[in-house]
Amino acid sequence: MSKYFRWKFGIGLLISFLFLGYLYSQDNLADPLKPLQPLLGKTWKGTFSNSTPEKPMYDISRWERALNGQAIRILHSVNDGEYGGETLLFWDSEKKKLVYYYFTTAGFYTNGTMTVEEGKYISHEYVIGNQKGITEVKSTGEMLENGKLHAKSKYLKSGAWIDGHEIEYVEDNSAEVIFK
Repeated sequence: MSKYFRWKFGIGLLISFLFLGYLYSQDNLADPLKPLQPLLGKTWKGTFSNSTPEKPMYDISRWERALNGQAIRILHSVNDGEYGGETLLFWDSEKKKLVYYYFTTAGFYTNGTMTVEEGKYISHEYVIGNQKGITEVKSTGEMLENGKLHAKSKYLKSGAWIDGHEIEYVEDNSAEVIFK
């Protein structure tokens, strides 16, 4: 075997291993995060239930694998950047829970926990620095049989739980998360 052939064969083999490693790494996700894997690598566009033709309200949400599969990153923006945020969700081995931090373009942030039960994700977060008096948020999300994602929330404001937003999302990979 010539030196040239061995060199070409060796480079080809190396490239194959690197490519296979890359493909594996895209699917590799920490076990506690795996129930959310069907949402990853997708962009979702949702219409708020109170949206009207005169005042449309929609949310674009992008779910991504992050930190070598140890976290999930969610970016979202409402109405092309009127409001938006970024979430990092990860497994906290001390708390034995999915934990997340959500940072917003409105200057406040939240920290919370999430559970995944029977295809639904349920979250409870504490709000720090919200100017509208919201101190807690409880949310549920569910992937429906028709492939849509349904999300609903309640806010704790002035000591009372009030209905928050309700959104039905469809996968839309042409949609973009926009920050101003």
